[in-house]
Amino acid sequence: MNRFPVWKYALVALCVAVAFFYTLPNFFGESPAVQISSLRTAVHVDPALLQRVEGALAQAGIPYTGSLLEVGSVRVRFADTDTQLKAKDAIDRALNTDARNPGYVVALNLLPSSPRWLTALGALPMYLGLDLRGGVHFLLQVDMPAALTNRLDSLTGDIRTLLRDRGIRHGGVTREGQTLRVRFRDTAARERARDVLAVGIADLTLTERDEGPDFLLVATLKPTAAKRTQEYALKQNITTLHNRINELGVAEPVIQQQGANRIVVQLPGVQDTAKAKDILGRTATLEIRMIDEEKMTPELLAAAARGDVPFGTEFYVERNGAPLLVKKQVVLTGERLTDAQPGFDNQTQEPAVHLTLDGPGARIFKEVTRENVGKRMAILLFERGKGEVVTAPVIRTEIGGGRVQISGRMSSVEANDIALLLRAGSLAAPMEIIEERTVGPSLGRENIEKGFDATRWGFLAIVVFMSVYYVAFGVISSAALAVNLLFLVALLSLLQATLTLPGIAAIALTLGMAIDANVLINERIREEIRGGATPQAAIAAGYERAWGTILDSNITTLIAGLSLLIFGSGPVRGFAVVHVLGILTSIFSSVVVSRAVVNLVYGHRRKVQRLMIGDTAWK
Repeated sequence: MNRFPVWKYALVALCVAVAFFYTLPNFFGESPAVQISSLRTAVHVDPALLQRVEGALAQAGIPYTGSLLEVGSVRVRFADTDTQLKAKDAIDRALNTDARNPGYVVALNLLPSSPRWLTALGALPMYLGLDLRGGVHFLLQVDMPAALTNRLDSLTGDIRTLLRDRGIRHGGVTREGQTLRVRFRDTAARERARDVLAVGIADLTLTERDEGPDFLLVATLKPTAAKRTQEYALKQNITTLHNRINELGVAEPVIQQQGANRIVVQLPGVQDTAKAKDILGRTATLEIRMIDEEKMTPELLAAAARGDVPFGTEFYVERNGAPLLVKKQVVLTGERLTDAQPGFDNQTQEPAVHLTLDGPGARIFKEVTRENVGKRMAILLFERGKGEVVTAPVIRTEIGGGRVQISGRMSSVEANDIALLLRAGSLAAPMEIIEERTVGPSLGRENIEKGFDATRWGFLAIVVFMSVYYVAFGVISSAALAVNLLFLVALLSLLQATLTLPGIAAIALTLGMAIDANVLINERIREEIRGGATPQAAIAAGYERAWGTILDSNITTLIAGLSLLIFGSGPVRGFAVVHVLGILTSIFSSVVVSRAVVNLVYGHRRKVQRLMIGDTAWK
């Protein structure tokens, strides 16, 4: 009656062992580290960079406890913060020899001190949120009217291109507020234009209006198109912020939407607010120019390399080391980009970046490529006022359709980075910082200590009460509660969830809710014994008949937690994540784990004389 098959005991033991394994990394703490990442897409993070960093530390006589090459960064651990600060300066001097044009970001960071064998098996500690680790918090508001204005400005060029291609004469396209006005001299041209625009640009609502001698076609964005434009602007700005914040070396930044037009940015571990603002305001732009073929002589190139650049050109070095003289005249800028996606060259299967231009940009690019077949075109990327030639292909034929490809000497990772940078080179809509907070690391440590003290003393108080009131069954319930806490921490670590101060409050709340299920079970066992049931029958009935009540109460609480998780944001969402996971773990630990222990203690006995469950000896 009160015996589990062996496989059930084995399953419970396995679950506890796995939970202990994934909880372990949280006990090792963090060690000071320096993180080195690329500041420009042309600067690679590879094994050669790791060797340069290790060589710089060896030359400076600075000891380190470990080094690691990851995708996009090199990380070096140190024994203390003093060594960390010295190492940062030494690495910065070694890598960024030109202070005006740095190629790498050297940032202070904290890395888990877990043993390598744990890390290799995927066991990582929980992330700590801003309120526990310290850092900066920004709340930014996106200017949605400006996003709609930018969209209308883009559509202005599309309307001109479409009407010109169809041979429809008009008196000009202008934007007034949130409307576009197209002027015609007769109603016939207006009717033709309306039919063409209704099919070619489905996002516009068209109405006719007469103003004196002019026949107007007034276009406004459809509500669905306006909503889509605003959503795109918000997502684009979030992508932009993700791309820019990578420079800070923040391991787990929080960048999330709040409401319809706001973005929350939290940077744990960052204390320099001015530097964070500088990163958030960073821009990256694309320019397309022609190579000056006539001046690409060895003599002029050698002179340009010495600083004597011919008039009307600029000197650059291609990725393969070849010098180039690029005309100053800009053919096309990144403002004409509507999208950039990583992919592969259809012919060579090499990694590439596929660009999509808007209407005017596609027309300009088509004309330029038609007039310069056989000549070289340079695609330049500008960051922080510094430009570099990403690629300089030869124009083989006229290119229409508004689709451009960047390829040559790049990896898949780099193609993805360039695509992200081009998409996030400029904000889709302006933003302003409406709230700014800085949380010091000392306050974060204090929050951790107070939060865990509250959890620890709450747990001990529950253990004392249960042990006194329910004796042996209270001890078993306390053991199940400890296993519940183990499961919860293991899940948070396994899912790499970010633990915040409200999350610690949710852990304390979970402990109180989890023990409630065992109280129900223990009281039900008492009632069965009072009714004359034998101890073995009372145990079986207690768990079986309390199960329905436990399930109902946890489901209703789970519904409330899921509502907080779905509709909440910020601290509310952090509380909800831990709360929901705690409900799931408490159901398993309070019923399955505690019964497994009870069955081990009493299940092997043929006849139980008494149950140590408080209120004298129950028989």
